[in-house]
Amino acid sequence: MDHGTSAVTTGGELEAKHRALWALGDYAAIAADIVRPLGPVLVEASDIGPGDRVLDVAAGTGNVAIPAAATGARVTASDLCPELVEQGRRLGAEAGVAVDWAEANAEALPYRDDSFDVVLSCIGVMFAPHHQQAADELVRVIRPGGRIGLISWTPTGFIGQLFSTMKPYAPAPPPGVSPPPLWGDEEYVRTLLGDRVGDLSCERRELDVEIFGDGAAFRDYFKANYGPTISAYRAIAADAERVAALDADIAALGDRYLNGSSMPWEYLLTVANKR
Repeated sequence: MDHGTSAVTTGGELEAKHRALWALGDYAAIAADIVRPLGPVLVEASDIGPGDRVLDVAAGTGNVAIPAAATGARVTASDLCPELVEQGRRLGAEAGVAVDWAEANAEALPYRDDSFDVVLSCIGVMFAPHHQQAADELVRVIRPGGRIGLISWTPTGFIGQLFSTMKPYAPAPPPGVSPPPLWGDEEYVRTLLGDRVGDLSCERRELDVEIFGDGAAFRDYFKANYGPTISAYRAIAADAERVAALDADIAALGDRYLNGSSMPWEYLLTVANKR
């Protein structure tokens, strides 16, 4: 679910791999069942209103793009995965809002410099494999004085810990590919954006997820629907002992974070202005 022109992306192999990753399972279900409340949070924090030219990068199925369009903003939504673009286009039409959908790579956005007033990404650009390249693109396409708004899972929060849990079972990433949850570290994001932005603020918040009765229920849901989890299991499918171990590890992680009926998923809300 992610989206400059450099050799690392124009080669196509890694891009195709990421496109296929986010077509696995049913990310639209995760977006609807879990992530949807974050869209309005980012729209409000980024102060979006009528007439703003907005780009939602790695938009998924439109959890940010659709509420942004509902404010009267002129919204473009881009995502690397054509299946998600098509689902987002349908959901936007059902919501009665106008969103211009496009298939695009976050590391090579097909837009001119200084094209947008606001650039957003909610649990999206963090999954682009080359973080600095993606950050450079966010800054490039926004006009001076324009706003950047990001929501990213933190390394120490639940989804960051899920990636740490899956890491020993998954193939090593290609050279130069960085862990997605780093975008949820304030100092790391400040380094990525650098002195090209000002008035940068970061705030840790929590999304309360209340649809899982226990860690096993979470594991089974993500095992069926979440591309990175499906990919991790596919890598060890021939080894029943490792599959059982990963089953146990993910369920245990879910149980550790479950507090009554709620599971808090920590994220970092970042807002900045381009100088």
